[in-house]
Amino acid sequence: MTSQSTFRFDGASDDDARAAAQQPAQDSAQPEHADHDHAQAPHEGSPLSQEALDAVTQQVRDIAEVPAIEVITTSAVHLMSAAAVKCGLAEGPDAEALKDLDEARKLITALAGFVTAAAPEIGSQHAGPLRDGLRTLQLAFREASTYPDKPGQGPGEKFTGPVFS
Repeated sequence: MTSQSTFRFDGASDDDARAAAQQPAQDSAQPEHADHDHAQAPHEGSPLSQEALDAVTQQVRDIAEVPAIEVITTSAVHLMSAAAVKCGLAEGPDAEALKDLDEARKLITALAGFVTAAAPEIGSQHAGPLRDGLRTLQLAFREASTYPDKPGQGPGEKFTGPVFS
């Protein structure tokens, strides 16, 4: 786990969500809407300061400025990196301990579907390197497997077709 908070679209922080989950439920005898003022502003009464709300608004604006092609390629690279680690391709003495071919199969299959679906939208200049990376991972998976899959039955090959070395 990292110490970074995740972005929430409702404006609440992770700490706010944890605190709310730990509070006892309201008395069920009292109607839920009895004390609520429906004319209240969306963030009125929120434990977040105006500065925190402004920061969230800025994050949303920052996300909106990122081109779709960058989001797609970055997502693919994250999948590739995770799959490489799970195939045992990480550097360092613990690379073998991090190897998990069941997880790698899932990541490579997800990557293959993602790249195949995104390719027409992002064009060959962006899809080509992603396909090359995917193929390399598929071959690395086959090499790392004690009992390699037959061509056409490896991870992601239902999307890409058989991969040969």
